[in-house]
Amino acid sequence: MNKRLIVLYIVVLGSVELYSQLSLNRIFTDYMVLQRNEPVTIWGEGKPGSEVEVVFAKTMVKTQVAADATWSLKLPAQHTNLTGQQLRVYSGNEEILLENILVGDVWLCLGQSNMEWPLSQENHFKQEQKKVKQPLLRFYNPNFTGKSVYGVHYSDSLLNRLSQDQFYHRTEWEQSNLKSAAKMSAVGYYFGSKIIKEQKIPIGLINLAIGGAPIETFIDKNALLKSDQFSAKVEGNWLNNEALPKWIRERGDQNVGKIEVIYKDSLGPNHAYKPGFAFDSGIKSLTKFPIKGILWYQGESNAQEPERVEEYKDLQRLMLSDFRMHWNSPDLPFYYVQLSSIDTLHYKGQLWPEFRNEQRKFFRETSNTGMAVCSDIGSKNDVHPRDKKNVGERLAKWVLKDVYKMNIIPSGPMVKSVKYKSGALHLYFDYVGEGLTAYGNELTGFSIDSQSSVDAKIKGNKVVIEVKEKPTYVYYGWQPFSKGNLFNEEGLPASTFRLKVE
Repeated sequence: MNKRLIVLYIVVLGSVELYSQLSLNRIFTDYMVLQRNEPVTIWGEGKPGSEVEVVFAKTMVKTQVAADATWSLKLPAQHTNLTGQQLRVYSGNEEILLENILVGDVWLCLGQSNMEWPLSQENHFKQEQKKVKQPLLRFYNPNFTGKSVYGVHYSDSLLNRLSQDQFYHRTEWEQSNLKSAAKMSAVGYYFGSKIIKEQKIPIGLINLAIGGAPIETFIDKNALLKSDQFSAKVEGNWLNNEALPKWIRERGDQNVGKIEVIYKDSLGPNHAYKPGFAFDSGIKSLTKFPIKGILWYQGESNAQEPERVEEYKDLQRLMLSDFRMHWNSPDLPFYYVQLSSIDTLHYKGQLWPEFRNEQRKFFRETSNTGMAVCSDIGSKNDVHPRDKKNVGERLAKWVLKDVYKMNIIPSGPMVKSVKYKSGALHLYFDYVGEGLTAYGNELTGFSIDSQSSVDAKIKGNKVVIEVKEKPTYVYYGWQPFSKGNLFNEEGLPASTFRLKVE
C-alpha cells in the first residue's frame, strides 16, 4: 500500500468502531520526490475543525481542517536528500505514513504520444535494461482514460471514468526498476538518467502526456476564454468547434459523440482532447506542488491545418505564461522538442517545415526555454520515431546548461541572421560549438525562394551561398522529411528554418 492509514481502535460497549476521514492528495505516495530548496505545500482532507500535524525530516507543521473538510500547510524548504525518509500525517486517532521519500528536482512531462511513448518500445531498451535500476530516479506515471482506445465508441466503464477526478488513475510514485521504467516515458527516462549521471541528485518525473492530444487540452480554459485571440476555442460544443484541430474533433466524435455520456458541461462531453480537460484533471492541482520545470513534446495534432500551424507559437506562449502564473514562477523553465521529420506518403506532414519554424521562433522570442532539435532522427513512415534516447538526452543538455550551469553546448547550430553581400548569402549561427560540419560528403538541405536546392559551403563559423541576385528567403531542411546535414562538431543537428534575407 502506498498510503498506510493507521487508525486507533475505539472500543464502545464491546464493539470496535473504525473510521477514516484523514486523506492526502493523490500526488503524495511512497517513493515520491519533493522539490528541493522550496517550501512544499502538503494538502488533503479531514474532519472539519480537527488539527492536522505533518512531520518530515525532523520538521513538524500543524494546521486546522477547514469547514469544507480540506486542509493545507507548507513544509519549509528542504535541502537535497538522497536517503529515503518518512512523512507522517496525524489527526486525532488517525495517522498516514509515507516512506522512502527523497528531496531533489521534480520535472513535469507533458505532450502527446511521443512524450508518452514507453521505454519498453524504444530502440535502446535492450541495452538499457541493465541500467534501469536507479534509486534516485522516481516516476509518477498515471494511466489516463481512453489510453490505447482509438476510433470506436467508449465502453460504459470508460465513460464512467471521464470525470476530472478519475481521468488520470493508478496514481502512485515508483522507483526506477525494470518493471516501472519499461512503462515510463522513454524521453523522460533518458532525460532523468542523464541529469542524475551528471548532477547526482534525485529526479522525480511526473508524466501527464496523452497520446494524440492537442495543445488546447493542457491549457486552462479560463486562459483561453480571456484571450481575444483564442476565446473561440472554448465556445459551444468542442466536437463541432472549427477553431480546434479537425482530427481531434473527429476522434472525439468517434469516442463520445452521438452517445449518452455521463460527464459533460457547456463545452460538451468530457474527453482527453477537450479544451482544458487535461489541465483541470491533472495539472491544476499540481500547481500547488512545486516543480523545477516542464518538459514538452507535442505538436503533431496541431500541425495538420494551416490555421492551426499559424497560431501555434502564440498558443504555446499563452500556455507557458499561464503555467508560470499558476506556479507563481515567472521564469519557470520550459524545454521542448521540435517536431522531427516524416515522409508525407503515410502521414499528413506537409506543414511540418512551417511548424518546426514556428517552434524555432518561439525559442528565439521566449525566455527560459530551450528546444531539442530532432529532425535528424525522424522516421520516414512513422510519426513515432523509436530513438527517444537522443531526444531525452538533448533535452537534458539544455537543462544541464541553463539550470545546472554546466559549461556545455546545449544545441546544434541555430540560425541567427542571413545577410546578402556582394553576390553571396552569409548565414550566421549560434551554438556552433567547436565548429560547423556536414555529416556526409557535402553540405545539403539549403534552398532559396523558387530554387529547390543551392550549393552551400561551410566557411569558418558561417555558411555561404553564392547567388546571382538577392533572394527574399533562404531555407534549410524545408521538407517534411529533412534532407539537411548541418551539425556542429559536438554532433548536434541544426534546426530547420526559413529566414528573410537582410
